[in-house]
Amino acid sequence: MPRATPKDDPQPVPPVQPDLDDCCHSGCNPCVFDLYDEALERYQSALAEWQARQAALRVQKVQKVQKVQTVQARHSKPRTRR
Repeated sequence: MPRATPKDDPQPVPPVQPDLDDCCHSGCNPCVFDLYDEALERYQSALAEWQARQAALRVQKVQKVQKVQTVQARHSKPRTRR
């Protein structure tokens, strides 16, 4: 199974906040600021999901290292002859 890399699951990128001049102040529905708020909510949700995936990957890596160390410790114990 191929190993996952950070390129496979990049961190979400926040939306660009519109400048005050981007709004025409004519009551558009939706306003550029409404669109930004929606995009920001999607970003925050995606970021939280990404952070949870990254935390799970770190736990898996630690468990894998611990397993390897346990196996190595078992094999490195000197054997006694009977």
